[in-house]
Amino acid sequence: MATGEAMAAYRALLRATRRTFAGDKLMLDESKAEIRRRFEANRRITTEAEVRRLVEEAKEASSFIENMIVQAKRTDTGSYVVKPSKEHSGATLEVPSEEILKKST
Repeated sequence: MATGEAMAAYRALLRATRRTFAGDKLMLDESKAEIRRRFEANRRITTEAEVRRLVEEAKEASSFIENMIVQAKRTDTGSYVVKPSKEHSGATLEVPSEEILKKST
């Protein structure tokens, strides 16, 4: 159970980040590295209950990334455009403050 489900959760996380951060090389690279780091940190976990908990956590993270994160794109005029897809229906939109946006550019 452990290896197959863990690999499936790993691949699902990578797919979720590829869809969510498409076109954003920095976020793609950073999210891939973070996913890899977390899975490597737990590589030696062998207890069934702990493996099951970690796999469930990865599945929840994948769902969160796909359904709750929307990538804002900066326009030529300096404003941002957010285009939620059908996966985001029912989600709450949190708009970052101008201060946070300035720090990210």
